[in-house]
Amino acid sequence: MPALPSTPETTRHFTHDLQDRHLIYDYAAQNAAGEPEKWRYEMWFYNADRIVYAIHGGPMAGRKNFQTATYQCIRPGELWQCNWLEETGTICSLVYDIKQEKITTLLGFSKGHWERNDDAKGNKRNREDLERWRGLAKIGSQTDRVLLSEQADIVEDFRGPGDLEGIEMEWPTL
Repeated sequence: MPALPSTPETTRHFTHDLQDRHLIYDYAAQNAAGEPEKWRYEMWFYNADRIVYAIHGGPMAGRKNFQTATYQCIRPGELWQCNWLEETGTICSLVYDIKQEKITTLLGFSKGHWERNDDAKGNKRNREDLERWRGLAKIGSQTDRVLLSEQADIVEDFRGPGDLEGIEMEWPTL
């Protein structure tokens, strides 16, 4: 799936800006008691079709996943949007500001994912975890979503997998 808009120039920009790029970033969030805490996330823009990520902090800590993603070039060398749908029914949209070293996200958590976040943890490569995640998507309806808008600071930016596990392109994503 090519980066949007689909042009040779956009493909060239994707290769330069995102291909194989690995970001580790922290959200300055709050826990259930309203106290400040850091939520660390890790995102690897694997290629023009896939992302690989891990969540290390916050209510979703302990989740390792990979997904089919769509990428949209907003401004080459500056701003990119990455969107994906999870097995849990959660809709994710991430904007990467290269120059400001920021991540801005909007997450539309399914009711099952949000209310039973312990069940959303694990590694997609484990069949039991994947099946449990799929079950979370069946809880609630499209209007039973929790919207979470957050902004994070990038703390590491490099190329390659780092500590994340690679994937095979033929592995299903939903």
